[in-house]
Amino acid sequence: MLRLSVAHEHGARMVDAGASARGSIEAGRRIAEICLGGLGTVSISPVGPIASWPYSVVVHSADPVLACLGSQYAGWSLADETGESGFFALGSGPGRAVAVVEDLYKELGYRDAAQSTALVLESASAPPASVVAKVAEATGLSPEALTFIYAPTQSLAGATQVVARVLEVSLHKAHTVGFDLHKILDGIGSAPLSPQHPDFIQAMGRTNDAIIYGGRVQLYVDADDADAKQLAEALPSTTSSDHGSPFAEIFGRVNGDFYKIDGALFSPAEAIVTSVKTGKTFRGGRLEPSLVDASFD
Repeated sequence: MLRLSVAHEHGARMVDAGASARGSIEAGRRIAEICLGGLGTVSISPVGPIASWPYSVVVHSADPVLACLGSQYAGWSLADETGESGFFALGSGPGRAVAVVEDLYKELGYRDAAQSTALVLESASAPPASVVAKVAEATGLSPEALTFIYAPTQSLAGATQVVARVLEVSLHKAHTVGFDLHKILDGIGSAPLSPQHPDFIQAMGRTNDAIIYGGRVQLYVDADDADAKQLAEALPSTTSSDHGSPFAEIFGRVNGDFYKIDGALFSPAEAIVTSVKTGKTFRGGRLEPSLVDASFD
């Protein structure tokens, strides 16, 4: 049972997966696959990187750059430009590749043509009419062809789909450090399924800590050993000056200013990079079970 609520507002389909509806872990798993645009799989495994929290979210894609950066990445800023509702959310999912309003798509060289599409929002409410109109205009589709799926981080589905970004953050980090994205051939990642928490700050902390201190990824790259080794060392969250404290604590230290947190922190705890040219594998970072325990307990 997914425990969703479906309505039609402002002409578009609205799927509540965890705001007023209860939602579920399974709903979050399916939402994560929707975020990947059909180019990846997400599963819940009874074995994971952190022994004390064995149930984990496992993400795999044979086209990780397009799946993660071209679809899953929360890169589309969607705000109520009328200012009436105060609504703001970052859009994820295949609708981004139809609208291509982000500069990232110039680098990816990709655009989708679709008769209908979907966006996933980490939000406690459905988008207002102005946001629906903005998405319709950008995608060239009528509101009736749009589906918005939303769930807050505090919900079961919301927490699950955020942890399922463990592979995506490694792709984003690879892009940030200047690695040639065309050389990334395959990828898999896992992170402990964080317990749901009703408080937003604690929920955000737990989902981030699942990845930052409990996440592990393996990338397969068409690169020589030197580049593969450099990537393995550059990817992990250990490269960040903010590494070492639960995320909620870090968030408090910067007085809730997300952008004051070192961007290098948003990456998996451990990276494994295999060169398909030589068959050699390189590792970077380390898991931090005690920090995961401190966050989750």
